[in-house]
Amino acid sequence: MSALPYWRLSSYYFFHFAFIGAFSPYFGLYLKSLSFSAWDIGLVMSQMQLMRMFAPYLWGALADRQPRRTPIIRLAAAISLVSFVAFFFTTSLGGLLAAMAMLAFFWSAALPLVETQTFDHLRDDPARYSRIRVWGSIGFIVAVMAVGAWLEYRPISHLLWMLLATQIGIMVCALRVPEAKAHTSSTVPAPSLAAILRQTRVRALLAACFAMSAAHGAYYVFYSIHLAGHGYSTSLVGGLWSLGVIAEIGVFMIMAPLLRRFSLRAILLTCFAAAALRFVMIGWGVDSLAIIFVAQLLHALTFGAHHAAAIAAINRWFPGRAQGRGQALYSSLSFGAGGLFGALISGWSWDSLGAGISFSIGSVFALLGFLLVYAGVRGEAGAGEAVSESRA
Repeated sequence: MSALPYWRLSSYYFFHFAFIGAFSPYFGLYLKSLSFSAWDIGLVMSQMQLMRMFAPYLWGALADRQPRRTPIIRLAAAISLVSFVAFFFTTSLGGLLAAMAMLAFFWSAALPLVETQTFDHLRDDPARYSRIRVWGSIGFIVAVMAVGAWLEYRPISHLLWMLLATQIGIMVCALRVPEAKAHTSSTVPAPSLAAILRQTRVRALLAACFAMSAAHGAYYVFYSIHLAGHGYSTSLVGGLWSLGVIAEIGVFMIMAPLLRRFSLRAILLTCFAAAALRFVMIGWGVDSLAIIFVAQLLHALTFGAHHAAAIAAINRWFPGRAQGRGQALYSSLSFGAGGLFGALISGWSWDSLGAGISFSIGSVFALLGFLLVYAGVRGEAGAGEAVSESRA
């Protein structure tokens, strides 16, 4: 077996999530500087989730029928880079919606394919995934801190140039992502996608992941605006975003032994309970830095542990040539449909019901996810039990 291309895979994650680190905390502030309403901001930002509803699955289905995935990854990176340039030429709502939709359709296509490539390279050591994915979290922190510090002294319009730099980084890294031989069994045929989706545990997990992403709707669209409205500086806003991702890194580093020791069900239930608590804290405790500090530490569970456990389950439950579509389906239903629904709900509720209620709606979604996992995901061993982790 060829050596694991650790740095080539890790560098892609670094720049992909560096783009998110520069985009998620600050693009809403950029839109607010253009005098858009909360609904308009939510509508523009929701294009990311809208395209992630179906684009990853379409690209994943295409990739599952092709002998190589890297040309698709590179094409998606190139077109998303070209699409981003449109933001420099429009400030109208219609123009921004069109540019965001085009960017999101191609940008969201690549990550599920890279995830599949990563697991194919890892072969029988999927527990090592966290050690590659952690570089995405590092990229997020570098970007959110750098952009926050820069925008303390420069106009918000400079954000576009920093986002462009991350898009160029994604393009360069996409050219270096190595092709992996698909990890399929020659003796045991993979079940059909319909057969996989008939499993109660699969349907319950995907529905719960939808709920978790919907729970984060107000967080990803309005968290920075929420903090800025209560007197937090741009640097402090960036620092709090980074704190959440630092906590996420910590859980990624210990995820392999956690997955061996605890069942997927136990990990997921803990994550949903933490999310229900976290969003109430953010919505009603914003005037206390201590409460917001603790709430950000819970990002380790509400995103880090949840994502690692969910993607490990997808890797196990969608075997062989169904894996690309499984990863894309997970992305489409959670980050796509769930994120879109959460963003639109928060865009509607923010002006009419206020921040506290908007974040509390997120807690309700988290409780719904808890019930789905509790009722539907049963008897699942830890994702790392069936494999041995190779220590780097």
